[in-house]
Amino acid sequence: MALRDITAARGRYFAGDDLPIPSPATREWNIAVSDGPVVATAIHDGHRIRSALRPLLALPDAARFREEDPLTGLLTAVGDVRIQVPTSRFELDHNRPRKGAVYTGPDDCWGLEVWRRPLPESEIARSLAGWDRFRSMVAELLDRLLERWDAVLLVDIHSYNHRRDGPDADAAPQDDNPDIELGLTTADPARWSAVTARFADALRATPIAGRMPDVRANVRFPTGGDFPEWVYARWGSRVCTISPEYKKIFMDEHSGQADIAALYAMRDGLQAAVDAVRDDFRAAG
Repeated sequence: MALRDITAARGRYFAGDDLPIPSPATREWNIAVSDGPVVATAIHDGHRIRSALRPLLALPDAARFREEDPLTGLLTAVGDVRIQVPTSRFELDHNRPRKGAVYTGPDDCWGLEVWRRPLPESEIARSLAGWDRFRSMVAELLDRLLERWDAVLLVDIHSYNHRRDGPDADAAPQDDNPDIELGLTTADPARWSAVTARFADALRATPIAGRMPDVRANVRFPTGGDFPEWVYARWGSRVCTISPEYKKIFMDEHSGQADIAALYAMRDGLQAAVDAVRDDFRAAG
């Protein structure tokens, strides 16, 4: 059977009878699929802005890069399914509700003036069509995985700045800025509390930059993001979403220079955390 026929039979974005095989319709994202119940996403990793929007940008590339989540795509290596979004959050933010997914003014994005003038409605609509496609793709993917697995672990990877007062100023206090914040706002505690505890313990046991990381839950972002909220609203406790927010101790958030050793240590710790809970996600039936 031709690929287009398989895709039509199974869905728009994924072909294959058992393992979901990405179709050409997924080419706007970087997606890799192997057999397993762990999905790792980096929805803010991207820096790309489409050509029609670039003349409208007021925000310098360096400032934009600082507010994105660079290098988080590398951490998706821990997933059986890996999704990295190459488009900048300043074009389209997949962790916002559809109504606020395109930043139109400073109130939408930390007081930053992103655009030289108001975006044309046609460009906003074009961006929001991408939001629709992404949610449709993820919905199809998770539906397919939940045919095969009793539950899915979604590792929704992000990073955050902690030196907003400038490159020479003190970092934000540790009390309110853990090295790794775990967003657990939608991980149903009745089903997943033991899993999230083991996940956190495994992260704490892997040193980063010569010390054991401070790992806590729901400190900086106690209300979570729209992406995990949407996942929970659709699939409930069948998807356990854990959103690691890595403080940018793996890079200089002002110069963009990465600490490769720290990044590899983060990846090793995240892999250990996934391995610690993998057995809780069993084949369906």
